[in-house]
Amino acid sequence: MALDEVDTLRVRTEQGDVHGVIDAGVRTWLGIPYAAPPTGPWRFRAPQPVQPHGDMLVADAFGAIPMQRRGFEFMGGAGEATPMSEDCLTLNISAPVPVSGSPRPVVVWLYGGAFALGGSRGVLYRGDRLVKDGDVIFVSLNYRLGVFGFTDFSAWSTPDQPLESNLGLRDQVAALAWVRRNIAAFGGDPDNVTLVGHSAGAMSVLCLMCAPSAAGLFHRAFAMSPAASCILGRSRHTALARDLLIALGIDIADGGVGRALRQLPADRLVEASFRLFYDEAPDKHPGVLAMSPVVDGDFLPLHPVDAFRTGAAHRVPLVIGTMAREAAILDKGLPLLPSRVARLEAMFQATEPAVRDRVAAAYDGYPSRRAAIDMGGDFVFWTPSVQMAQAHAAFADTWMYRIDYATPLTRLVFGGATHALDLPLLFGTTGEGDLGRFDLLRRRLSRQVSRRFQDAFLDFAEGGSPGWPTYDPQTRRTRIIDREDREERDPNAARRKAWGDYRGPQ
Repeated sequence: MALDEVDTLRVRTEQGDVHGVIDAGVRTWLGIPYAAPPTGPWRFRAPQPVQPHGDMLVADAFGAIPMQRRGFEFMGGAGEATPMSEDCLTLNISAPVPVSGSPRPVVVWLYGGAFALGGSRGVLYRGDRLVKDGDVIFVSLNYRLGVFGFTDFSAWSTPDQPLESNLGLRDQVAALAWVRRNIAAFGGDPDNVTLVGHSAGAMSVLCLMCAPSAAGLFHRAFAMSPAASCILGRSRHTALARDLLIALGIDIADGGVGRALRQLPADRLVEASFRLFYDEAPDKHPGVLAMSPVVDGDFLPLHPVDAFRTGAAHRVPLVIGTMAREAAILDKGLPLLPSRVARLEAMFQATEPAVRDRVAAAYDGYPSRRAAIDMGGDFVFWTPSVQMAQAHAAFADTWMYRIDYATPLTRLVFGGATHALDLPLLFGTTGEGDLGRFDLLRRRLSRQVSRRFQDAFLDFAEGGSPGWPTYDPQTRRTRIIDREDREERDPNAARRKAWGDYRGPQ
C-alpha cells in the first residue's frame, strides 16, 4: 500500500481520528459511532451525543447490528453468529480511492426489514459499486429496531423515567446530523446528500421528509417500495404497547413502567415483542404493522400522506417506485402483510366495508390466492406510493417508476418482479448472494437492467433527473423498468381508482 493511500485512510472527525481500510477497491471506514450507546438509563430514550473516543479509532470492522430475532441473515439481519447488541448506533463510510479536488455527492442508505429486522452489515447493502461507478461517498448506518426503536411506550412516560417515541427515526436523524458535520473530512459534500431506502427504510425516508428535525439534513430522496400504509396513530400504538406490557407482566398502573422496561433483559424484550407483534398480530390486527413509526404529534406531527398533501413535507426532489408484484415473496417468506383473503376481508370489515367490493372488482379472480397477494401488496406499497407521488408533485419535482423486470425463475416462483429484487439492481450485485439465484440464465440481461437503474439513481444523486418525465396527476407518467424501459401513463388506472383514498387501519 502506497504512503499516500495510508494518509487518505486517516480522517479527523469531531470525536477524533478514525483510520479505515482499502477493501473491494474503495476506501472504507466501518463501525464509527454516531451517537452514545442507547443502553441503561438511555434505553427507550432519544439518541444522545457521542463522546470523543480519544486515541485513533481503527474503523475496520462493522459494529453490532440492532437487537432482533435471529434467523433472517439473508435480509441483512442476524444469523446465528452475527454480532448483535443494544449498543448499535454506528455508521459506515465508503469513498473512492483517488482523492478528489472537489466534494463528492453523498448517498445515505437506510435498510429495510419491516422495522424489526436488518442491519447495515448485510451483504446486500455494500455500496462498493455505487462508489466506484458513480464517484460518490456512500454511508450506511444502524438504527434501533422493533421493541427498542418502533414500539411507542410514551403513554407511560414520567418525569423521572421518560420514554420517547420514534426512536429508530430519531437515530436516523442523529446519523444524518453526524454526516452533516463530518462528511466533508471524507471528501463528501454536506450540501449534496441523497437519502435512499428500501421497504421500511424507504418509509423512513418519507417519514424524515415530514420530520421537522430532519430539515436541511438531506437534499434529495429516493424511496424504493415504501410501505406508507404502515404508519399508525398514537392510540393504536398505545394499545399495542399495552398488550406487550401485559404479556411481559409489567404493572401498567403503578407508574414504574419505564423502570421495569429498563431492567428487563434485552433478549426477553425481543422475544416477547416478536411473539406478540410478528407471530400473532398479522391475523389479530390485519393491515397493521405493529412495530412501526407513530404519528406522535411531536417528532412526526402528521401522517406522511397528510403532510405530503398539505405541503408540510420537506420540498426536496423525490423518486418513488415499487415492484410489479410486491407481496409475492413476502407472502412466502415474511408473512406480515394482509395478502391473504381472510386478512383482507377482516381489514375492510374493520375499516371501510364499502370499499371492499369496489377494490375486489379491480382484481381479476379475487378471492384467488394470486389476486389476494396482489391486492395486499398494492395496499401496503403501491397505492400509498401513488398517493404520495401525486401529493408531492404539487410542491417539488417528483418521479415515479415500477420495476417489471423478472427473470424466468423469478416468474416461475413469484409470478413477476417482487419485493427486494430491486436491491441487486441498485447495488450492481445481480447474480450474487442469496438473491442471485433468481438471475439464473439471465445474468447478462440483468446486468444491463441494473446498469440502467444504477445510472438513473446516480444521475439523480448528482443533482439531475433520473432520466424520465416528472410525475403529475394529469398524465401520471411512470417509468416501467423492464428488459427495455418504457413510459406508461396511469398504469393500473382501474386499481388506482378503486382504492381511491383508502388508508386502512390507522
